[in-house]
Amino acid sequence: MTVPGSLAAMGRPERSRPAQAVTAVAAEAGVSKVTVYNHFGSKEALFIGVVKDSLDAPLGGTLADAVARLADSDDLRESLIAAARAWVAGIRTNPEILALRNVVARELHRFPELGKGWHDAGPERHHPAVAGALRQLVAQGRLDVPDIEVAVLQLSSLLLFPHLVFSAYGTDIDDGLADRLITGGVDMFLGHYAPRHTEP
Repeated sequence: MTVPGSLAAMGRPERSRPAQAVTAVAAEAGVSKVTVYNHFGSKEALFIGVVKDSLDAPLGGTLADAVARLADSDDLRESLIAAARAWVAGIRTNPEILALRNVVARELHRFPELGKGWHDAGPERHHPAVAGALRQLVAQGRLDVPDIEVAVLQLSSLLLFPHLVFSAYGTDIDDGLADRLITGGVDMFLGHYAPRHTEP
């Protein structure tokens, strides 16, 4: 039994509890709630399973491809903007993942493992790929990044956090502002980490 179809229902506050998750999954699968209980064992296990099973869906290969091309790009700014747009689109074009993030935030005090699931499989799972690309750019002398971990967190904060914050209050960012945040964030990032050429 797979459960990602219940994600949209779980994203609504009135259905983002284990008991409501059972009803949503049973309706989506076309089975009884008893069948769902027998499969997962408990309401809590189902709730955790729905969240973890759904985390991977909105984040596909487009971003991975864009990140992989960074080190070979002739125009680093344009390539980083393309990668940033793919990263942001993974959230903006999939409202379910924003709803899911809000579910995780609401239920974290009862299900601490949801936080680890979000970290391991949510938007942050791309951090190692981005870190690898930055290391290559540093090795090529195209960027000067003394702390890769900090740099990746800074970049993801510039690109993703505005959307996460707005979604937490039930609003979103329009297309024009979203693109200005991307281009401005990339310019700020590249400006900060541009190679420092010293005089001989």
